[in-house]
Amino acid sequence: MSYDFINADSYLFTSESVTEGHPDKICDQISDAILDSILSIDKKARVACEVAITTGLVVIMGEISTEAYVDIPSVVRKVISDIGFNDPELGFDSKSCGIMLSINEQSQDISQGVSESLEKRSNVQDEKSTIGAGDQGMMVGYACKDTEELMPLPITLSHKLVQKLSEIRNKNVLPYLRPDGKSQVTIEYSNGKPQRVDTVVISTQHEPDVDQNQIYNDILKHVINEIIPENLIDEKTKYYVNPSGRFVIGGPNGDTGLTGRKILVDTYGGFARHGGGAFSGKDPTKVDRSGAYAARYVAKNIVAADLAEACEVQIAYAIGMAEPVSVSVETYGTSKLPYNKIIEIIEQVFDLRPAAIIDQLNLRSPIYSPTSFYGHFGRLDLDLPWEKLDKVQEIQNLL
Repeated sequence: MSYDFINADSYLFTSESVTEGHPDKICDQISDAILDSILSIDKKARVACEVAITTGLVVIMGEISTEAYVDIPSVVRKVISDIGFNDPELGFDSKSCGIMLSINEQSQDISQGVSESLEKRSNVQDEKSTIGAGDQGMMVGYACKDTEELMPLPITLSHKLVQKLSEIRNKNVLPYLRPDGKSQVTIEYSNGKPQRVDTVVISTQHEPDVDQNQIYNDILKHVINEIIPENLIDEKTKYYVNPSGRFVIGGPNGDTGLTGRKILVDTYGGFARHGGGAFSGKDPTKVDRSGAYAARYVAKNIVAADLAEACEVQIAYAIGMAEPVSVSVETYGTSKLPYNKIIEIIEQVFDLRPAAIIDQLNLRSPIYSPTSFYGHFGRLDLDLPWEKLDKVQEIQNLL
């Protein structure tokens, strides 16, 4: 992949986000709610919970090994109700939807490699080497100086737009709004720096008898103007609200949903590569999740320590092994240090074995449900351990 466009005189970049009522996001929320319910009782549970949803039906699938008992149908119905699908007129509601369960225990072949890593089987006497990675794969983390969250501006604004959209719906500011919705923001960059907002798109589910002009004016006033910074708007900025012309049928009644189908919404909006798989519904022995959180933790602290303006970190694992098979860094030509020096600092400051990541970031706690919408990174509204900047001083001490 070429990064030549990063330093171009001018280019456009677009990211999107979705509300809690989007069918894919409903599935993510159910998966993580089930995970949290189990972890609150059994911190060492192995959970890989997938959800599919369609009109009138929720299917819970996966592999779960735990001593905990959780009333999964009750968890599912609460999530759907909290989102706002609690009225039969919406075509899907928490009380009447069917729930189907198809859950097995984790495969013994996978379990043995997680419980007893290759290093432990080779008599390595280190407690942080006891757990092996739950799968092979490469995980990616990213940070940049676009925003105070150290996140790309397009995804940050996209998240804030749908957060605001949900806020005014929940507060009944616009009573005609329904739970499903999307946002999209296009930013014009120059030499790697955001210059202006080029385009804003909002699609929001609504009641059938609302005039589209009213929706446009209301969303412009209560959502877009409240979120998009004035200094990034000019006479060429374009706004599109419900460009399809009508959005009455939404949520699972309008489209099927699946856990893990909004991975770029969950991460960096396409600004960085996405490695590994989805996050929701997976316990922290799955490095798809914990490895990606660790990679963000590394990248954010590197950028905050002023080693680079932007940083993408890739960590790769082999199933059943504790030590990563590789760690690599991309700084897009903004690094103040040689590549090998940055890698050396990462190796000295961060322990990237799964057991160490789980311990350092306290990942056996039931903290995941709030991450299942509005993104897993850059969340100033949440106290997420992988967002902490507690390694900055240690990094700077090595310079």
